[in-house]
Amino acid sequence: MSDRLYIFDTTLRDGEQSPGATMNQNEKIRLARELENLGVDIMEAGFPAASQGDFEAVRKIAQTVKHTQVAGLCRAMAADIDRCWDAIKDAKHPRIHTFLATSPVHMEYKLRKTPEQVLEMTDAAVRHAAKYTSNIEFSAEDASRSDWDFLAKVAETAINAGATTINIPDTVGYAQPQEFGDMVRHVIEHTSNSHKAIFSVHCHNDLGLGVANTLAAINAGARQAEVTISGIGERAGNAALEELIMALRTRGDYYGIETNVKSEQLFPTCRLLSMIIGQPIPANKAIVGANAFAHESGIHQDGMLKNRETYEIMTPESVGREKTDLILGKHSGRNAIKGKTTELGYPLEDNELQIVFEAVKRLADKKEKVYDADIEAIILEEVYRIPDKYRLVHLSVQSSDVGVPPSAAVVMEINGIRREHTTFGTGPIDAVFKTISQIVGRAPKLNRYSVNAITSGGDAQGEVTVRLEENGYSTVGRGSDPDIIAASARAFLNALNRLDKMNSEG
Repeated sequence: MSDRLYIFDTTLRDGEQSPGATMNQNEKIRLARELENLGVDIMEAGFPAASQGDFEAVRKIAQTVKHTQVAGLCRAMAADIDRCWDAIKDAKHPRIHTFLATSPVHMEYKLRKTPEQVLEMTDAAVRHAAKYTSNIEFSAEDASRSDWDFLAKVAETAINAGATTINIPDTVGYAQPQEFGDMVRHVIEHTSNSHKAIFSVHCHNDLGLGVANTLAAINAGARQAEVTISGIGERAGNAALEELIMALRTRGDYYGIETNVKSEQLFPTCRLLSMIIGQPIPANKAIVGANAFAHESGIHQDGMLKNRETYEIMTPESVGREKTDLILGKHSGRNAIKGKTTELGYPLEDNELQIVFEAVKRLADKKEKVYDADIEAIILEEVYRIPDKYRLVHLSVQSSDVGVPPSAAVVMEINGIRREHTTFGTGPIDAVFKTISQIVGRAPKLNRYSVNAITSGGDAQGEVTVRLEENGYSTVGRGSDPDIIAASARAFLNALNRLDKMNSEG
């Protein structure tokens, strides 16, 4: 009989700390709903003490999620723990997740505490959290560079104080699989009360070993894995949820581990995250990349034609890569669009559905067929976004190869007031960005520009992402349209709206 592994997703917390992966509150709530639909057991909604915005987002997620446990992260300090509980207390299944560093380098230089003081702080923090809930997780930060016997003492102390989950993180991605597995096994075996808690691991990917270390820990007895969608997170990221799940599923004969995750939702979830943060899924990304099930070699193609198992160890359908699309067009009614948005996991209110309905009609006038990915792009573009201070009304671009500089004429609204301007640029996109910048009287730095086709075909929508920096703030904007230049203008304005909100909050 297979053992049960609990999946703890921290995309909303550790994942959002990935450069360029900032999400607004509506986007976090949308992703939280998708994570619940995916079947994760626990989602870490954020770090409530970090900012008022983070606190509000965590509280809203806690109030929204119905079945999945909602965790908030907090330092081993009474004030942090109180703040965490205030944010998650309305959840159906709240969890306080507190942490304290245990490695010599962290204790000496960051905490400036002795090992004995760290044990005392661990005991005090967990006991304080236990005043609120019995669902407490304690993490020994930088565990992979800690003394193994000291880790066992910390775990024993935390469990005695009331912790029900003990997390052993490879915080800086330092561990090697065999070594990490041995360490987890040692801690479990040398913690006298280990039977009273579930042991967890949280592995970073600095050396590309996040999933490998997680699997080694599972073999050693860990029964909770902390992961993120597409492996996003600090620095090189975390162990990727989709890679871990498919390793366990594909090699069930080896691991004998079951999870509650619906693998068919993996690709849709990764795709949603990609659209929210404006970062395309790399083509060579395991499980969900465009090339994951592509075969170019003649020998491979011949084998696939004879038997798919020759070169595929899993099917595209098993991760949600292929399904029959209900193609929408300009003759589709509200009920068809409502059915499609519900099928895609977007429970829209009537006013939101009307927005999508009208946007689909406009898009259908420009392209013959509207696919699922187009619908998702419309929802994220028109519904799940912050209110616009800046809005594009009309755009006209002139460009040639006869020596006349490209120019752009832009008509837009600023808080409902119509403004228009024309200027030149080194290219059509540059002309658009310069024109918008001159209209709004701002000059943000463009750090990144990328274009991705949402669907296949010559009439596919273009999805543009830009990264702008201004006054010490940096954010990603996205826009979609069959016209790449229009999509670029929408992405630039989306980023300006985000920067404006950051400046007002800062």
